[in-house]
Amino acid sequence: MTDPLMTELLETALEAARGAGDLLRDGRPADLGVAATKTSPIDVVTEMDIAAEKLITDLLARRRPQDGVLGEEGADSEGSSGVRWVIDPLDGTVNYLYGLPSWAVSIAAEKDGETVVGVVTAPMRGETFQAVLGRGARLNGEPVHCRPAAPLEESLIGTGFGYVRERRIGQARVLNDVLPRVRDIRRGGSAAIDLSDVACGRLNGYYERGLNPWDFAAGALIAREAGALTGGRPGVPASTELTIAAAPGLFEPLRGLLDDLGAWHD
Repeated sequence: MTDPLMTELLETALEAARGAGDLLRDGRPADLGVAATKTSPIDVVTEMDIAAEKLITDLLARRRPQDGVLGEEGADSEGSSGVRWVIDPLDGTVNYLYGLPSWAVSIAAEKDGETVVGVVTAPMRGETFQAVLGRGARLNGEPVHCRPAAPLEESLIGTGFGYVRERRIGQARVLNDVLPRVRDIRRGGSAAIDLSDVACGRLNGYYERGLNPWDFAAGALIAREAGALTGGRPGVPASTELTIAAAPGLFEPLRGLLDDLGAWHD
């Protein structure tokens, strides 16, 4: 892969994420979380989500019309260039609904099936994480690195929960067994931000079941480029089944614990 292509993909991702983030931040009704007179506050969030994805896909269509796209809100095209964009226009929709700051725009670019560029923009935190394969990870332009491995019992671990009741019951069961074995658990509400927080050392590790490719594609690359390991069950890459990120030395104990607990099934 040529450096000019890498640079073009990164610049395109940064511009698209910035534009979508501005739209979501500036277009959010101030009373969204208490909009009882509306049909449903969720309808407003869905409209914003779709509008943000359209802004991103329209920009990609202008700049790189031969590329494929996979988006949370339905964008799905093959393309002919070998490049595919994996987009979550609003990761952390419940946070967005309630006016909490931890929501993000997540954009990744794959080349021939491998993620080569990742951008996660969290407008309310004033933060943009970025990574290019083989070039390291950055936060607001400055290099970041994951926290050195600590023993599992001294590690702060992030996680998340699904929306389906049956899955949440399984996740609660796993959490009940993980919590006594670690320093503490954090539930931020955005997988993209959690993975980026592993990259910059705010979390020692992270795990979650039920993520889609658009949830983790950009954040996982950012974590890896900051020195973390990512994956799923033993011998399996990160997937909907299970996604894990942690520094070398912590990754294997965390994955071993989760595998013992059957965290990969409901």
